[in-house]
Amino acid sequence: MDSGAMYVPNDYVLKLAREYSEFIPAVAIHPARSDALDELDRCLAAGSRVLKLLPNCQNINCSLPCFKPFWDRVAENGMLLLAHTGGELTLPVINAAYADPLTLQLPLECRVKVIAAHCAGRSCLNDPDYTDQLLKMFSLYPNLYDDNSALNSPVRSRALHKILKPPVVERIIHGSDYPIPVNGLGPFLRGQLPFGAWRRCQRHTNVLERDYQLKRAMGFPEETFTRLDRLLTAA
Repeated sequence: MDSGAMYVPNDYVLKLAREYSEFIPAVAIHPARSDALDELDRCLAAGSRVLKLLPNCQNINCSLPCFKPFWDRVAENGMLLLAHTGGELTLPVINAAYADPLTLQLPLECRVKVIAAHCAGRSCLNDPDYTDQLLKMFSLYPNLYDDNSALNSPVRSRALHKILKPPVVERIIHGSDYPIPVNGLGPFLRGQLPFGAWRRCQRHTNVLERDYQLKRAMGFPEETFTRLDRLLTAA
């Protein structure tokens, strides 16, 4: 629980949300903390709407039975769980096995709305690819979603041809994974992006706008970019 390479206090995130109305506060709470429920209640009372975890980097097996009260509280309050899935290169990995989306079964069974980031794909060529496992889980859990963050990268773009098809694409939420570089080379080389569209999108100097334009050119429908808002409103 004390392992990790980066720490951003929840208080700082909540402070940003108070100062900037467009900022949606996503806090991080390890469910094994002795005060996990108290911290969860505190963050909920302060307006947090999303719980962000990186299980393989924070050493969290989200499906340990002792975490059930925590997930029940998350579900009761309509909080979304945004969980990293698949490989990771940006931060040190403590337990690579927790990149498997199967470790999210307990929160899903507790009716938490879960967003599995990155389609559970590879971050480098020697990573296990869990995308097919994730797609099987969609038929079991109507409260499971995915995001397309970092899918403009050369390796993660391998998942694009699987998630752009119905009914999977109807569960995809837009994510930028900023500040991860955005160039669209991977989708272009895999035939998911026409050359003209790739070159046109490269002219956007704003990396968030470039990421959006690239994903529209790949075929992600408009609903992909508004689905998160609907989930937050429904919560």
